[in-house]
Amino acid sequence: MKKKAQPDVITDNKLVLQLYVSGMSPKSLEAIENIKRFCDEHLKDAFDLEIIDIYKNPELASEQSIVFSPSLIKQLPLPKKVLIGTLKDSDKVIKALGITIRKTG
Repeated sequence: MKKKAQPDVITDNKLVLQLYVSGMSPKSLEAIENIKRFCDEHLKDAFDLEIIDIYKNPELASEQSIVFSPSLIKQLPLPKKVLIGTLKDSDKVIKALGITIRKTG
């Protein structure tokens, strides 16, 4: 079975991402699944992803001024970006994160 070529991210630095979720709510689970799929398909090894439960770590959510969940924060490279929602539209995530994708194959 031939593997379909996937686009590659064009970046000099690793993306440092934090996904803030509200326990195991349906929207949180959907956001976790979507961001993991997005990272595997588009970012390969060019990312660090931390998933933070705001119920278990309310101080971290407060420090980042998290009001809505799920929320994805791109900490690095700057500028910092915040995305809110389940992250199901890959094209919108790519654009919002300010990354460039090179189409291959």
